[in-house]
Amino acid sequence: MSLNGDTQAYERWLATQCDVLKHDLKHKHKKMSRDAFVFLRATYYRWARKILDWCPEVAKAPKVRAIGDAHTENFGIWRDGEGRLVWGVNDFDEAAVMPYTLDLLRLATSAALAPDPELSLEESCTAILAGYREGLITPRPILLDEREIWMRDYVVITDEDRQAFWDEVKNYPDAEPPRSVKAQLIASLPKRGQVVRFCTRVKGTGGLGRPRYVAVAEWRGGQIVREAKAFVPSAWNWARGLSPDRSIFLKVATGRFRSPDPLLDTDERFICRRIAADSKKVELGSHAGSKLQHKLLHAMGFDLGGIHAAQPRHARCIGEDLDERRASWLISATETASATIKKEHREWRALMKA
Repeated sequence: MSLNGDTQAYERWLATQCDVLKHDLKHKHKKMSRDAFVFLRATYYRWARKILDWCPEVAKAPKVRAIGDAHTENFGIWRDGEGRLVWGVNDFDEAAVMPYTLDLLRLATSAALAPDPELSLEESCTAILAGYREGLITPRPILLDEREIWMRDYVVITDEDRQAFWDEVKNYPDAEPPRSVKAQLIASLPKRGQVVRFCTRVKGTGGLGRPRYVAVAEWRGGQIVREAKAFVPSAWNWARGLSPDRSIFLKVATGRFRSPDPLLDTDERFICRRIAADSKKVELGSHAGSKLQHKLLHAMGFDLGGIHAAQPRHARCIGEDLDERRASWLISATETASATIKKEHREWRALMKA
């Protein structure tokens, strides 16, 4: 099916899974025209449908509970149950069972398409694979208070950042969530937290079109914020004709070697989480310097390795599969995938102008 055909088919399916916001979908279509990196982020459904046709060599690999939509802007920070600062994958909307190679390929493709790359394709793939192998061997969460202290300088929240966050919250338009969503938001608040107002917001790229509701509350002398976003099964299952599996979201998010966000939860209809000024992403293109970008890609690969190693025997099977692959497999597949995404982005831009 064509790109436009897949887009229309996916959006029809999406409307069977949640109340689609048509205005947000139009906004998404415009964002998809911006550049190939944004296009990649916005079109996981197309990736899921076509990637095994584009890169068939990645199909024969051990299957794991994977992120699915692994890309350089899908990593951020949170505080775990002990209040420790943790960094890693923070979006599990597209989690599904698939060949482990696909998470590595999508991450490498996003690095190749990211703005302001300082590394060559070979350097990026080498960093990702080196980190991934380490994550398989010694899986653990990435703790910024202990081991990865170097990363703390890049997640510091300035006064301007905090002010911008609260200004944004102030401008969220008021909204009335469905009764069940309102109850979910209230239940996510700490004891004696008092809701000041309910509102909505437009955020993200791939998830545009899904309803998002926000509760702004007062607690212990200050404001706190919770978000409930419509939960839709992974587009991987849609694209492959598989039965939807909503349960995998939390299985991946709270895996054996993760230190999860205790305020991330789902009732399998809406995903509820804390949002705050310090819930910051470390974006690859936001910092100059090849040394830092290498360290970030290595850390991203490491986190993926720990996620994939969560199920018994997977790490050994993946390691054996990696050893059997030719050294340049990820470089070759990334070249093909990134070139195809650029081509499809040009097609989409032409379609939007027609």
